[in-house]
Amino acid sequence: MILVTGGAGFIGANFVLDWLDGVDEAVINVDKLTYSGHLGTLRPLHGDPSHIFVRADICDRSTIDVLLADYQPRAIVHFAAQNHVDYSIDSPNDFVHTNIVGTYTLLEAARCYWNGLQSDERDAFRFLHVSTDEVFGSLNLSDPPFSEDSHYQPDSPYCATKASADHLVRAWGHTYGLPTLTTHCSNNYGPYQFPDKPIPQLITNALMGRALPVHGDGQHVRDWLYVGDHCSAIRKILAKGRPGEAYNIGGWNEVKNIDLVHLVCDLLDQYKPKRTGSYRDQITWLTERLGHDRRYATDARKLERELGWKPAETFESGLARTVRWYVEHEQWTHEVATGDFRDWVETTHQKRA
Repeated sequence: MILVTGGAGFIGANFVLDWLDGVDEAVINVDKLTYSGHLGTLRPLHGDPSHIFVRADICDRSTIDVLLADYQPRAIVHFAAQNHVDYSIDSPNDFVHTNIVGTYTLLEAARCYWNGLQSDERDAFRFLHVSTDEVFGSLNLSDPPFSEDSHYQPDSPYCATKASADHLVRAWGHTYGLPTLTTHCSNNYGPYQFPDKPIPQLITNALMGRALPVHGDGQHVRDWLYVGDHCSAIRKILAKGRPGEAYNIGGWNEVKNIDLVHLVCDLLDQYKPKRTGSYRDQITWLTERLGHDRRYATDARKLERELGWKPAETFESGLARTVRWYVEHEQWTHEVATGDFRDWVETTHQKRA
């Protein structure tokens, strides 16, 4: 059995669904169900005894202690995080609380639990912390991609709190011997991603006839990683990664923002064409975002060299799968947009105003 935090969010839920589809091992799924946690994503697991869902805050030490004692997991996979740059600028306290205090709480609970295990179980235990390449800051267009040895240069409250969590994980491994693993992923996309993120926001806005925002000059570059590939990489690292190591997970897909918008529009023109014109007609240019790093790119050669992993999807194939999924699952987006997510967005926009 493994314990997963944040398993009702985008990447966490995809991981849980993927894990239980291919691995004969139960999951304890701990999620606070904030705006980005949606139980509808986990509907395929309803009634599955291998999926144990617990609504809890990772900062609640007593609950985490009870879960570890009762279920005796062999690993913790830590996805739970506040993870939106714009929102971290508006409400940094939430990010400090979840990303730093929450990770500290989990590490301490894991350390106490791990110290009480028998020697074989202690050797087999893993604490895998899912981080981001954004902790390394921004790259110029001519710079080489981020490696695991890149300097930390976080540029927003979100990135700073994730960097802080990374340092805590490293320190608990070095000081206490807790067998930790850290992953740095590039921008994820795929099914079940909330519509506050670029690709689902583009798709949703396009289908609803809304403006398709492009910030600044549209030349910002991101390395895109299909979420299914991310899940397979985490499985590989959990099984074979060396304790104390960090591994970059990238898609080798650097794409300019304006090119991404054009690709999404062209796929929507193919899968759900408008009565007249193209979805490109809805593109609207906006001013630059605060804290908007110019370029991210992730060097994932260590993961391929040491563990034999590389992404299965190209950006073209992964994006086509993603756009088709959203076109065919508009009900899921509707459920999200009319629930806690909508209320949270309205409150956030009121705070900004």
